Amino acid sequence: MSGTNKAIGGGGFHHVAVRVGDFDAAVEFYSEALGFSEKISWGEGDGRAIMLDTGDGNYLEVFAGGSDDPEPEGAVLHFALRCGDVDAAIARVRAAGAEITVEPKDVVIPSRPEPTPVRIAFFRAPGGVIVEFFKNETT
Repeated sequence: MSGTNKAIGGGGFHHVAVRVGDFDAAVEFYSEALGFSEKISWGEGDGRAIMLDTGDGNYLEVFAGGSDDPEPEGAVLHFALRCGDVDAAIARVRAAGAEITVEPKDVVIPSRPEPTPVRIAFFRAPGGVIVEFFKNETT
C-alpha cells in the first residue's frame, strides 16, 4: 500500500494493540458495540489474538492473557477512532456498558497553521483501554 510518508515508505494508522483479561468479552464488545469485523485471528487460550477491522482498513489488534484490572496510563494512553457522529457513537457504547470518561464536547485544538475544531468523547473499554471518538472535517 502506498502512502505519503516518504520517511517510512507509506503512512497512515494501521493498528493499535491491546492486551485484555477477558478476550471473548472484549472481542464481543468491539464487534457488537463498535461494529468492528474480524480480519484474521490466531493462537489458543492466553496466546489468542485477533485483528479487527475498524471499518476503513485500520485495525485493532486484541491479545488475550492480560489482566481484568484497569492498567494505569502506560504505553497506550488511548487510541482515537474517526467518527461521523460522536454523540450517537458514545450512546452506543454507553448502552453496551462502557464507562464514559469524557462526555461528547466540542474542542478547538490550538494547532498550526490554524486552530482545528473537533468533537470528541472518551470511554473506558474492556481491559481498561481508553478510547476516543474523534470528529473533524479535515483530519
